[in-house]
Amino acid sequence: MRRTTVFGLLAVCGLLAGCLGRTQGGDQARNADAKEITLTIVANSAVGGKNARGANWIQNWVIPKFTELQKAKGVTATIRFEQNGAGDEDFKTKVALDLKTGGGGDVIEVDGIWLGEFAQAGQVKPLADVVGNTDWDGWDQIPKAVQGLGEFDGKRYGVPMGTDGRVLFFNKKLFAQAGLPADWQPRSWQDVLDAGVKLKALPGVTPVQLNAGSAMGEATTMQGVLPALVGTGRPIYDNGKWQGDSAQLKDVLGLYQKVYGGGLGDPVLQQEAKGRDRSFQLFSENRIGILLESDYFWRSVVEPKNGVAKMADRDAAVGWALIPAKQSGAGVGGQDFVSMSGGGVRVINPNTQYPKQAWEFLQFLNSAEAVKESLAGTAQLTQRQDVNDEVLKGDPMLTFIAEKVLPITRYRPGLADYPKVSAALQQATADVVAGRSPDDVATAYRAALVKAVGEGNVG
Repeated sequence: MRRTTVFGLLAVCGLLAGCLGRTQGGDQARNADAKEITLTIVANSAVGGKNARGANWIQNWVIPKFTELQKAKGVTATIRFEQNGAGDEDFKTKVALDLKTGGGGDVIEVDGIWLGEFAQAGQVKPLADVVGNTDWDGWDQIPKAVQGLGEFDGKRYGVPMGTDGRVLFFNKKLFAQAGLPADWQPRSWQDVLDAGVKLKALPGVTPVQLNAGSAMGEATTMQGVLPALVGTGRPIYDNGKWQGDSAQLKDVLGLYQKVYGGGLGDPVLQQEAKGRDRSFQLFSENRIGILLESDYFWRSVVEPKNGVAKMADRDAAVGWALIPAKQSGAGVGGQDFVSMSGGGVRVINPNTQYPKQAWEFLQFLNSAEAVKESLAGTAQLTQRQDVNDEVLKGDPMLTFIAEKVLPITRYRPGLADYPKVSAALQQATADVVAGRSPDDVATAYRAALVKAVGEGNVG
């Protein structure tokens, strides 16, 4: 799945250890009273190029505004901004190398999926260890669940950036033809399957699209397996172990069997190289009834004017509902409904020469004024509830995500082994779609998981 977050507003300095002349480590109070400071901000974005909106925001608003605020306090601040346009994996490698060698920018943006890996390597440290007091009124505006994006092993490492949320989208026109309500809200997996059975009676309609198989890639994991797993009460990574051939995993594979073995989903579509794009087009053509997707689907896929699969009547024809747990109360933490989200996290380099000022800069970057400015007039989810309340008030779907989904959402474990686990999950769903039994597939999945991460890491 491609994350909906605008990726790469801030990242690390592209130079190595000599970048700021810093030394490894140091105390939290160093240079706290400095009247001249230099902070480096490097983005995986470029004016006129990759993530141009983020680059424009940094260059034309962030730097002059923060510099002005510091001047009013009697501090001369120099903010360095180096532009990049690397691929995500190349950028991650660069981040890791800079941090490992004691260099890098003062404020760093990492994808949330990298945070645990960097934390385990000691390349980033808990925010309190770096800056001391982390009191900030902004925390009150970031839902607890969203704050989890910047946490690892129970410790806070940074401030989450914009995020997203997953729901069940449904076609109201098809629902009406099938005798289903326009305000549909399933409360169990069975409710979804029952709706699929009614939709099945409509000619030329695929009732349910639940991403499956390796061709769908991460979309299978994020828009399929992981939401279903948290709906069983147990996430993929729990208490330091990756979930193996558990009863919960078998329940998820059983759900896939009911969708694809029961004729509610199109197994061929899951094998196509561009199957996800094809599913978008079919939905826009009123040929798919229910689709599990992120808010990206609403604002970028079926958006009436600029979407990749435009629906002129989107606002009237597309409905949305929370993803139900297997049954009421069965979700993680006893939740009735569940979701998954992605996003980036801003952290402070533990080697910064100006920890106090870097924390002040980080607060500024995540202030209501700055976050709103970064949107450049677009309606998009942010990490801050107060900003969402303002900028999303004209969009009922995105407001629904902000108010109903973000407070209950979960995030992928940010560990180095996650991509291998995700690939194994994708293969498991492919095997079920191909007709193998959930029990057999679960056994094969565990074997693949043990090979990928080691027996001691599988629960």
